[in-house]
Amino acid sequence: MAIAVAARSCIRVATAKPEQRTPRTEASSRLPRVEHPRSIRSFVTRSGRITEAQTRALEHLWPKYGIELDAQPLDLDAAFGRHAPRVVEIGFGNGENIAALAGAHPERDYLGIEVHRAGVGRLMLAAEGAGLSNLRIICHDAVEVLERQLAPDSLDEILILFPDPWHKKRHHKRRLIQPTFIALAVSRLKRGGLLRLATDWEPYAVQMLEVLGSQAGLVNLSPDGGYAEKPVERVTTRFEKRGARLGHGVWDLAFRRA
Repeated sequence: MAIAVAARSCIRVATAKPEQRTPRTEASSRLPRVEHPRSIRSFVTRSGRITEAQTRALEHLWPKYGIELDAQPLDLDAAFGRHAPRVVEIGFGNGENIAALAGAHPERDYLGIEVHRAGVGRLMLAAEGAGLSNLRIICHDAVEVLERQLAPDSLDEILILFPDPWHKKRHHKRRLIQPTFIALAVSRLKRGGLLRLATDWEPYAVQMLEVLGSQAGLVNLSPDGGYAEKPVERVTTRFEKRGARLGHGVWDLAFRRA
């Protein structure tokens, strides 16, 4: 599938009353919008502050870095213009980690999936400033992207770092890390591919370890069958630093598809 010239399926600003909605600019009217038939989602899109620079990036840099959602599986070789190891980061936030990885490993291709357009704009600005050619972005629900666009056995690594823990018990059903989703993610990994996760919410870490440990075809890379050491190359993001200031611990998990 070709990289989008005009993005059409990224962000729908949620729940604001009509009189409170931010006026649509030419740039915002051309952004992709998320359509979600699924009744339970692991995220909520909200209208948030987006800078003028990020808005310009969404309009002018999307044709270079953005990929539209499509019903057909994505041709990764065509999207990146080469054949290389492929790494996907789901929910990249502001993009610090994936941008750093793409810069440090030009021999790999990186695909970021994120629903919040401020983070998408920020990452595109960083990619353009660093001259990255091995980074692409899909602005859509990761579950649908895995289901519809990423073929089985196509990825070398999947990163899911600090997904929303949905702290309240009644919201646990919204957590991304559930058996069905992990089975889907594992099916998109090549044999020997890596699945790395991290959270700063211990109850969610316990759930993650249980779900991944119960998934057929996954092998825990931790020698004791528990949590892993933080990868040296994983960037400590502003979100993670904020959690550290609040006294939060961090739990990493690393599994390999057998």
